[in-house]
Amino acid sequence: MSKRGGVPLGERRRVGGVPDAAPAVPDSTRDDCPVRHCWVADAVDRQGVKRPGLLMEWRRAGPGWQGRVLYAAQLRPGEWALVEEWLPAELLTPD
Repeated sequence: MSKRGGVPLGERRRVGGVPDAAPAVPDSTRDDCPVRHCWVADAVDRQGVKRPGLLMEWRRAGPGWQGRVLYAAQLRPGEWALVEEWLPAELLTPD
């Protein structure tokens, strides 16, 4: 684009970037994404329905574990909001 010189875009590397030997296309047999689908019991809207959620991470909490989850909860009839909270592992179930 400009005549200033420098490293062409195709040859630029980000520090700690992808090595040359890495495949250009993601490997479909491997999933490095830590986010998982889960079902949330006892959602904040207290409707008694399990809500689908995204489990973002785990942490140790006293003798057990807690998961940080994102899920939708009904605030008022017809009004929904995204909730993010740490919940005990007992309230989370996988797919």
